Amino acid sequence: MEVVTMNETDERNTADRDGIHDVVVIGGGPAGLSAALVLGRARHRTLVVDAGEPRNAPSSHMQGYLTRDGMSPAGFLARGREEIARYGVRLVRDRVTEVTRDGHFTVVLEAGGAVRARRLLVATGLKDELPDVAGVAERFGRDVLHCPFCHGWEVRDEPFGVLAASAMSVHQALMVSQWSKDVTFFLHRVAEAELADQDLRRLAAAGVSVVPGEVAGLVVEDDRLTGVRLADGTVHARSVLFTGPRPVPRTGLLQRLGAELDETPFGAYPVVDPTGLTTVPGVWAAGNAIGFAEQVVHAASGGYRAAAAIVGDLLMTRLDAAVDA
Repeated sequence: MEVVTMNETDERNTADRDGIHDVVVIGGGPAGLSAALVLGRARHRTLVVDAGEPRNAPSSHMQGYLTRDGMSPAGFLARGREEIARYGVRLVRDRVTEVTRDGHFTVVLEAGGAVRARRLLVATGLKDELPDVAGVAERFGRDVLHCPFCHGWEVRDEPFGVLAASAMSVHQALMVSQWSKDVTFFLHRVAEAELADQDLRRLAAAGVSVVPGEVAGLVVEDDRLTGVRLADGTVHARSVLFTGPRPVPRTGLLQRLGAELDETPFGAYPVVDPTGLTTVPGVWAAGNAIGFAEQVVHAASGGYRAAAAIVGDLLMTRLDAAVDA
């Protein structure tokens, strides 16, 4: 279903007579909308296909984006859709199921049909898989958090818990100590022997308490987190719990197009140049599609950078064809 209609006053931004868009942007989050804004303003025929699954949907606010600090993620996206519509960019609510290449790209839609494009920008983001602990998923984005830069100020000086997802969770426990001096690190299923001596010394220096034992669930009273319950029944009073979800990149389309991926401890992401160009000619990627740590401000910047590169690429391709002719 189409949710943003194009501005009919600019015919340059419609698909041309043979039905080919200059660019199809797959994903309508901060990266995709930022790119679409730049492409629309450059008078390119642009279509955004968005499945409506933003990573930060559980959060009621986003922080650290200059002039947009505290804005709701939903409000941010709504504003972005309004802005791209001014420049004739179309947005359809659908999911891309396949992309093939035969001179141009053919983008197959789940609802049926397909669209064609000269260039692609993949901004499909990622999905967060939370630890399988009772109550964590239900409280995520409220008092179960993952990023102190996103939420630390709002919960500053409260008693923090950090639920270990792996030995790398030590870094999270150390980081959140910048926002509270009352931090308890729950090892959960991580053995203390797995932690490096230097990490243990840093935890002690930061005043972080280390609690071994598996976490069984959360204690919630009057719709507020009040504690963390261990499997042995012990309850530790906490009002905020940080944990690191396992990022699952949505890179299936890129893989099927033959893009080279780089294996990292946080998933496999496409190899890209500084503009976001993948190893597949004509295909760019931006936002959480290229890395798990991209915040909204980074994603928007990456989308802008990729779009500017696409504008230049399309222009030079057209000029070179004219020279050859």
